[in-house]
Amino acid sequence: MLQKKYIYIIIVLFFMSCTKDEEKIPSYIKINEINLVDHQDTKNITDAWVYINDEIQGVYELPAQFPIINNGELEVRIKGGVKINGISSTRIAYPFYSSYIETKTLTANQITTINPTLNYLDSANIINEIELDIDSNNNSSISMTNLYENDTIKYSFGALIDSTLALELSSKEIENLPKSGAPVFLELDYKCNTEFLVGMYANNPQSVERKDLLWVNPKEEWNKIYVNLTPIVSESINATSLSVFIRMEREFNIISNELSIKNIKLVYSN
Repeated sequence: MLQKKYIYIIIVLFFMSCTKDEEKIPSYIKINEINLVDHQDTKNITDAWVYINDEIQGVYELPAQFPIINNGELEVRIKGGVKINGISSTRIAYPFYSSYIETKTLTANQITTINPTLNYLDSANIINEIELDIDSNNNSSISMTNLYENDTIKYSFGALIDSTLALELSSKEIENLPKSGAPVFLELDYKCNTEFLVGMYANNPQSVERKDLLWVNPKEEWNKIYVNLTPIVSESINATSLSVFIRMEREFNIISNELSIKNIKLVYSN
């Protein structure tokens, strides 16, 4: 009986030893940031969606370093991730950015640094530099001033002071946006000391319907936001066109309610 116990212990130790030998030492991938061709000054790519040999490896907030169990020659695909409407709990791989794809040879216990550069997909429809004008229906005497930073970067600035109650900017009518659930996003760089509202006007044959979407929180420094307009566009079945609007309302606990905006674009796919 005692001999059988010894044999059992030896067998268990043997298999434990084999299992330990078979454990793989991981390699590592490091991603500091994801760049965007020709648009480096206007991006907010916060996450890397990583695929190894077409299988999802994980979603990593940048900068990131993470282990890869498999070593050797592997296909690495990286997608740029953003926060929908600036909300941390709604992260997606941005549908209009291309993927970084490259075959890498990964070595156990070594770090491979990758700095991907992406571009907009050729299939993306981009309306660049959407002009937002003071809404004439608002009867406002406020004007937006065009300013420059470093003699090159143009942005628009507006402020509410005294008893003026609101500033509203709206775009020209935009036609032929997809209403089948295809993604439609507004990209916008901003800084402000007061929250502002983003929404759309649905221009129906017999009426105009205002659709509020998102209140954007104040930011002291320039920040880029990706606003998901898809729900509004898709539900506006009868609209012949739509217009984007931005509205800031007076907060009297602040001497001057200020808003600066730039790099406004509408991106969609059919």
